[in-house]
Amino acid sequence: ADPEGLLDLMASERVTLTNGVPTIWIGILDALEKNPGRWKLRPGLRGAGAGTAMPESVIRGLDKHGISIIHLWGMTETTPLATAATLCGAMEDWPDDQKFAVRATQGRPVPLVDLRAVSGGKEVPWDGKTIGELQVRGPWVAGSYYNFPESQNRWTDDGWFDTGDVVTIDPQGYIRITDRSKDLIKSGGEWISSIDVETMIMGHPKVLEAAVIAVPHPRWVERPLACVVPKPGVTLEPQEIIEYLRPRLAKWALPDDVVFIEAVPKTSVGKFDKKVLRERFKDWRPKGD
Repeated sequence: ADPEGLLDLMASERVTLTNGVPTIWIGILDALEKNPGRWKLRPGLRGAGAGTAMPESVIRGLDKHGISIIHLWGMTETTPLATAATLCGAMEDWPDDQKFAVRATQGRPVPLVDLRAVSGGKEVPWDGKTIGELQVRGPWVAGSYYNFPESQNRWTDDGWFDTGDVVTIDPQGYIRITDRSKDLIKSGGEWISSIDVETMIMGHPKVLEAAVIAVPHPRWVERPLACVVPKPGVTLEPQEIIEYLRPRLAKWALPDDVVFIEAVPKTSVGKFDKKVLRERFKDWRPKGD
């Protein structure tokens, strides 16, 4: 499933619709940029991306090559689709920057699926700012696990499934996943979204992939560490990443350091496997310590 092989198939079979996790699309975009004009893809080719957050920079880049990406969200327990980031009719006349921002969310619930975000036992407002844990319900959302009693607490007493994702919901009902609850970084009492930071890093023109993890800190308890895969053949220094992020992030959310790695570890379905990185850098210490 290398990017060039997939593009060969899409071109030869005149594909109109195809799906893939963001890591696949990142590779496809990189191949298209290295070999402009090599593949004659069918005009109007549409793609769907799911599995983890799709960087807005990737959606924009693929658009330039004639591939329109729809961002989806779901999980095994939602069988599998729950939301889709399609534009409302009134949004079609919006400026491109606003439309791309909507397309980079995880979207609105598909018909028959309800969702809410909860914090401290209360539903949070749909203001696009307040974060809470995402809960869903619907006719194809699982109601329990078979033969797995220790995880039955994933369902509330009133029938909502707790997804483990932390989100905001805007007034139009579009959700934006800020992180998995297990991947949020709490530093000095402030929450840092690892997904937000890594998608910003992947907007850097010299970066292929990036994952951000929490590492121990003697004063702040946790601090973000950026694990970055540079694009082949480029020269990239850690400070370039920090300076790129500086105007985009609060000072306390900036990674303490940037380490370069050959590839971000992946699960069997192509998602970033951060537990491998957390184990690899468990003994990391801030510079000067």
